[in-house]
Amino acid sequence: MKMSVAGQSKSKLKKVTLTQQEYQRMAKSKEPPRPVVRNCLRAFLVGGIICLIGEGLMKLFQTVFGFSEKTAGNPTVAVLILLSVILTCFGVYDKIAQWAGGGTSVPVTGFANSMCSAALEHRSEGLVLGVGGNMFKLTGSVIVFGTVAAFVIGIIHWILGLKG
Repeated sequence: MKMSVAGQSKSKLKKVTLTQQEYQRMAKSKEPPRPVVRNCLRAFLVGGIICLIGEGLMKLFQTVFGFSEKTAGNPTVAVLILLSVILTCFGVYDKIAQWAGGGTSVPVTGFANSMCSAALEHRSEGLVLGVGGNMFKLTGSVIVFGTVAAFVIGIIHWILGLKG
């Protein structure tokens, strides 16, 4: 009879591996409860503040620079993107996002943040292979989803005969 390291025969050793379901149950029992209501309120608050800043910028472009309501949207988006890139470069946007959760990822500023973060992370690899090659990895799915969603909405508008 062969002896194992513990001095027991191989036939007497027990299987001590956990099944995946047992492991998931054990991991879930050790996981701290998530403050869902608090997280939702933070996301709503920060996302709302970002949108409020956007509305303030639109009104600024309309009153000070004489843009119409329709044409004020483009410079507003550009300024919001610029602000989020600047805040990302200084590490401020990531701290806000960590506190607010999903509230910072929904507006256009979250998209700009994800592109800028990837560019900053890979800048040591060079402009083409580092920044250019990795900047769209995270945001590629957003671009694809936006394109597909716009196509589906366009088809629905066409079928229903809606205009606008």
